[in-house]
Amino acid sequence: MSDPTSYRILLADDHELLRRSLKSILAGSGDLEVVGEAADGLQLLNLLKMSTLTPHMAIVDITMPNLGGIETTRRIKMTYPDVKVLILTIHKDQEYLDQAFSAGAEGYLLKEEANTELFSAIETIRHGGIYVSPLLSGMLEDERR
Repeated sequence: MSDPTSYRILLADDHELLRRSLKSILAGSGDLEVVGEAADGLQLLNLLKMSTLTPHMAIVDITMPNLGGIETTRRIKMTYPDVKVLILTIHKDQEYLDQAFSAGAEGYLLKEEANTELFSAIETIRHGGIYVSPLLSGMLEDERR
């Protein structure tokens, strides 16, 4: 049963080991709770239809079978605009970064930085901010010039 005071998170990544690791890491954090896991975007959207989960955030990979993370994010934001989306990916490309934010994501975190930045990303987004991996923050600054 979900704790009503917890910050509820859904995970979507096609690698089960990564999902299990994230779930374990987040479970040890106190008030963060993984309420569902999906191997692709379609499964994630089906989980969102379950009204009992009421997640606050979805952590979504970009490259997944059946429905990738960018389109999944777009659909989440159209139907569940209050659900925050953190993209967790290996992709360092400007194009993916732009697509993620255009689709409505609130954050973009590189997997290689997740060990040091995951909680910071979640907290930034949780409190209404936008998060970009430190390794990519220069891309946004370059774009604004």
